[in-house]
Order: sequence, then structure tokens, then C-alpha cells
Amino acid sequence: MARGIALRSDFTAAELRRLARRSRDACQARRLLALAAIHDGGTRSEAARLGNVTLQIVRDWVQRFNAEGPAGLLDRKAPGPRPRLTDDHRKALAARIDRGPIPAIHGVVRWRLSDLGQWLWEEFRVSVSMQTLSRTLRVMGYRKLSARPKHHAQAEGAVEAFKKTFPATLAGIARERGLGPDAVEIWFADEARIGQKNGITRRWARRGTRPSAPQDQRYASTYIFGAVCPKDGKGAALVPPVCNTAAMNLQLAEISTMVSPGKHALLLLDQAGWHLSGDLAVPDNITLLPLPPKCPELNVMENVWQFMRDNWLSNRISRDHHDTVDHCCHHWNRLVAQPWRIMSISLREWAHEF
Repeated sequence: MARGIALRSDFTAAELRRLARRSRDACQARRLLALAAIHDGGTRSEAARLGNVTLQIVRDWVQRFNAEGPAGLLDRKAPGPRPRLTDDHRKALAARIDRGPIPAIHGVVRWRLSDLGQWLWEEFRVSVSMQTLSRTLRVMGYRKLSARPKHHAQAEGAVEAFKKTFPATLAGIARERGLGPDAVEIWFADEARIGQKNGITRRWARRGTRPSAPQDQRYASTYIFGAVCPKDGKGAALVPPVCNTAAMNLQLAEISTMVSPGKHALLLLDQAGWHLSGDLAVPDNITLLPLPPKCPELNVMENVWQFMRDNWLSNRISRDHHDTVDHCCHHWNRLVAQPWRIMSISLREWAHEF
């Protein structure tokens, strides 16, 4: 026969009843009242009848109360089945994802859930369903994201070197203009061709089906000359029919009107011919800063174009060239009317010192 366990003595019966009245957990209140009856000299059998449980459960309550106090009488979440993936498995999986596949060895250019599941089996003899693996990756902080473009001829270290020297470049331009660093607005500019031969983006649909979307096979197109100031969430754009120095001059004049009074704009753009032409008429409140060659990932406008194409400009057919221009103007104005969206897409730690 099991030996009785004495209740801890730092709680009186009155205190246990007071805790039961204040508890918002009915089960905890019932257990506290049962233990209060024992404190008053009642038997374990009386406490079991009061709690509508067996003597063994009352013994468990006493042990939990002695070890943890009133908090030990709260219901606990069941531990559930033991996870198949241990911490070591997760660390190895994260390292494998971060390194990426080698096409000549793994036969794929990107990891799929099925590939990662097969790797786990081959490496650790652990079988995990794709649903479980998907949940695990999300808990680990991984998401399925679109890859940023990287030019095949990009100089090694060019992106990191530009980011490293950018604060000094910004400070130097501010000194030349006799301004403080906070008086210089950072702008990004780029062009996008928008045409009738539209793209088709992914969309939600039932598994096993392939949804259809309209796609125009004609080639009439126009251009959006766009620029954004991520910190202030503002933008400036034109929709000219051609992409040349004359259109760029008009764009610079438009950006100049959007620069805050008393401030100077540092405009980051790629090294396209019309960006560096000797015929450019650069306004006094703008300084051009070319980005390193073949480094499109430094220009946040690439992300702006991707967002607009994915959400607003794809999966549609334009009646004619004028309709395409109207779509471009409407959706650029829609973007500018949402400064928080420009900020969320365009702010960069290396440029804005967050």
C-alpha cells in the first residue's frame, strides 16, 4: 500500500479556497478545493469524492501541488507524439537548403519538398511526408520566394563593395552641396516595357487543375519611366512611347518636382546609355549615381516592376496601344497612392541605415 504524502504547509486551507474563488480555470478550482479539504483534516477518500476522481489522481494532485504550487494544478498540454525530425536533422536540413542544389549532382536547379524528403531518407533514414516537411520549414523561417536576378557576368564582390561604400558616397555628396545627410533624398529609377504580349502569373486553384489566363500574342508596347523615394514612399513616372535620352530628360524634370523643398535627390540608376548620355539635362536638385554594371539586385525598382506585373499588369489583354498606356498610368497612380506599399517593397537596410 502506497504511503501517504503530506501536503506542503506554506498554504492554509483558507488560502487555497481563496485561490479557488479567483481562479478562471474550473479544473484548477476543483483541485484546490479538494486539497483544502485535506488541509482541514479530511481524508483522501473525502477529497476524491469532492473532486469526483480516484485516490490515485488525488495523490497525483498532491505531488504536483507540492512541486509547483497552485500552478501545478492547471491542465497541461499533452506532449503528443515524438517529432521525427530532431534538432540535428533540422540543422542539417537548413544547411542543405542554404547551400542549394548542385544540378550535376542532385539533378535539380531548385529544391522541391519531394527532393528534400528524399535527401532526409537517404541521409538519415527518416521518412517525412511533404505536408509535415512544409510545416517544419515554415516553423524554421523558410518561405518559397522568387529568386532575385543575378547577371552571369557580374563582378565578384561588386554588390557588397557598393553597399559598403554607399554611406561615405552619400556623405560626400551632402558635403559638396553644403547639406546635412538628412537633407539628401535617396531615389531609385528604372524603366519597364509593358506590352500587349503580357505575362501569366501564378494563381490559386484546386490541386490537380491547371487554370487558364488570357495572353495576348501581339507586340505593341510602351514604357514606364519610374522612380521611387523609399523613405518617403513617393514616386514619379512618365509613360513615353520610346526609351531614349529625350524621355529620360522628361523623367528627370518630373522627379525634380517631387523632391522636397530644401532637399537634394541622389538618384541611383543602372548604366543604360540614356542614363549616362552627355545630352542629359540634370536638374540642380538631382545628382545621378550609377550602380555597378550588371547588378540589377541593387535597384529596388526591379522589385517594384515585379510587384506591378504580378498583381496588376499581367493576365490581361489590351485593346490597343492607348489602352496599354491607360493601364500603366492607372496602376502607377494606384501605387503612388499607397506610400506604405512603396516603403515595404523598396526600403533597404544598406541604403537607409535601419
